[in-house]
Amino acid sequence: MQRDELADFLRRRREAIRPAEAGISDGPRRRTSGLRREEVAMLAGMSVDYVVRLEQGRSSQPSPQLLGALARALRLSDDERDHLFHLAGHRPPPPEGVRGQARAGLVRMLDLLGDTPALVLSDLGEILAQNRMALLLHGDHTGFTGDRRYLAYRWFTEPETRAICPPEEQEQRDRQLVADLRAVAGRRSGDPVVTGLVERLRAASPAFRDLWADHEVAVRRADRKTLPHPRVGPLVMDCETLFTPDQGQALLVLTPADDETRERLALLRVLGVQEFPAGSERPVR
Repeated sequence: MQRDELADFLRRRREAIRPAEAGISDGPRRRTSGLRREEVAMLAGMSVDYVVRLEQGRSSQPSPQLLGALARALRLSDDERDHLFHLAGHRPPPPEGVRGQARAGLVRMLDLLGDTPALVLSDLGEILAQNRMALLLHGDHTGFTGDRRYLAYRWFTEPETRAICPPEEQEQRDRQLVADLRAVAGRRSGDPVVTGLVERLRAASPAFRDLWADHEVAVRRADRKTLPHPRVGPLVMDCETLFTPDQGQALLVLTPADDETRERLALLRVLGVQEFPAGSERPVR
C-alpha cells in the first residue's frame, strides 16, 4: 500500500470533480470547485473520518469493496480505477467476467441525467451504480454481497422484497425476471456464474423452478411499474433500459408516467437525502 501516493491521488481526484457531475447542487456558499470530503463519504457509503484518514495517509488498507465504492463516487475511468487499486496494494478487478464495476462511460451518463433517476446494472441484475435521484428513490442498492447481489434471487427468496411491489404487479414481475434471466443464460451459455445462480434459485424457490420450466425468453427494454416510497407515496414510473453492445451492462432510466408522479418526484428532490439503511429494499427493475 502506497499511502502517500494514494492520499494524493484521492485528494486530487476529489478536487477535480465538479459537484454537478456527481449530481450534487453547487450552492452559492461553496468555497471549493470540487467535492467536499463529506460528499465523497455520502456517495461512497463510508464515514467522513475514514475519507479524511485516507487523504492524510493515516488509514488502514481499504478493502476492494471500499475501493470500488470510492471509484464510483469519484467517477474514475477504468485506468484510474486500476491505479487506485494498485496504490492500495490490491489487484484490480478484471475488466470482464466479474462484472463488479460499472463502466466509466455509463457512470458519466448517470451524472448527465441530473434530476432523472438512473442506475447501471449488470445483466444479472446487480446494481453497480446509482445517481443521486436514484439514491433518493430507492436507497443504496450497491452494497449487497453473495447471491443477494442479484435482484432475481432476492425477489424469489425474500418475502420482504416481494411485499413492497403492489400485489397486482407481482405475477408479471415474476415472469419478467425469469424470462430475462433465461435470455442471459442463453447468451452466456456455460458460464458457471449464471448456471450456479439458476441452480441455487431452482433449489430455493418452487415458484422460480416452475417458471423456469416454461422456458419463456424476453429481454426487458421498456416497462412501467409502481414504486412505493415511504416519504412521498407511490410513484408510477416508465423504465427504459439501454444496453451496452455486449449486453453485459445496462443503463436503466426512470421517468414519471403522470403529472402526480412528476410532482412527487419534485417534492422528493426538495426533501433531499435522508439516510437509508444499507441494503434497504425498494423494487428497482
